[in-house]
Amino acid sequence: MGEPDGSTPARPSWEEYPGWLADQTSQSDVNNARARFESVSQKIRSEVEVSEFWVTVLGAFSGMNDEYTSRYRYKLFVTLDPPRIVVKPYQSLLDKSYRKNILSNRLWPAPPDEGWITPRNWYERTNDIVRTTVVVKYLDGVEFFVERVQDFARQFGHSFSVDYEAREEGYYAAHCYPRFEVNIPTLSWKVEATSVRFEIQVTTQLQDVIRNLTHDYYELRRSRKSTPDVKWQWDYKGPEFVPNYLGHILHYVEGMIMEVRMRGSE
Repeated sequence: MGEPDGSTPARPSWEEYPGWLADQTSQSDVNNARARFESVSQKIRSEVEVSEFWVTVLGAFSGMNDEYTSRYRYKLFVTLDPPRIVVKPYQSLLDKSYRKNILSNRLWPAPPDEGWITPRNWYERTNDIVRTTVVVKYLDGVEFFVERVQDFARQFGHSFSVDYEAREEGYYAAHCYPRFEVNIPTLSWKVEATSVRFEIQVTTQLQDVIRNLTHDYYELRRSRKSTPDVKWQWDYKGPEFVPNYLGHILHYVEGMIMEVRMRGSE
């Protein structure tokens, strides 16, 4: 994908990306990346699952639900079943590095603001190698849960950050990131301590429903290896127009539900 004036080096295509990535590290790094990922990602998940922080969070679900119900007369969670921690597929990790390094890199051909994402650093640079989703019933339940998870992170000495996502594609959720220090094998199979983030997505029941309904559209958008000529907001016949706006509409409806609920408690 070349640049209009011909003076800037062309951005590599998806097919060219593995070779470009090898130039930033080494061919052996890229060749060994998948095998290393299978080992490292499982180790990260195992350490998070047995951590005092996560065991405590899961043990507090019933108490959080009771506290919220006592305060607002409604249940906090859709279910008290423990959420499952999943590992990001290797192909998704590679796709994400391509988007960050190439497609959305406004500084091209220079590195993005924080430098190139490569097999040498993508465990600490990627925020969702391991992740889970917590579904609450109402909009105010998102912040309620986030605040308590933050308290637990501080209790056990984990740095913590949260992003309240509101994307133009109609996606709304809070992403919590407690950090963990994990000993992982390096590319040379030695062991080093690495700071990794565990992503906890907190979303509402309505947003979870629309996300499941629009999963195929989301994957189609994520797998796109170039920028479309027409923005989806103008492509009213396109596959993203209705589901994306439905996400925005449901978020507005959730705000209306909160308004009705608060008036009913006056």
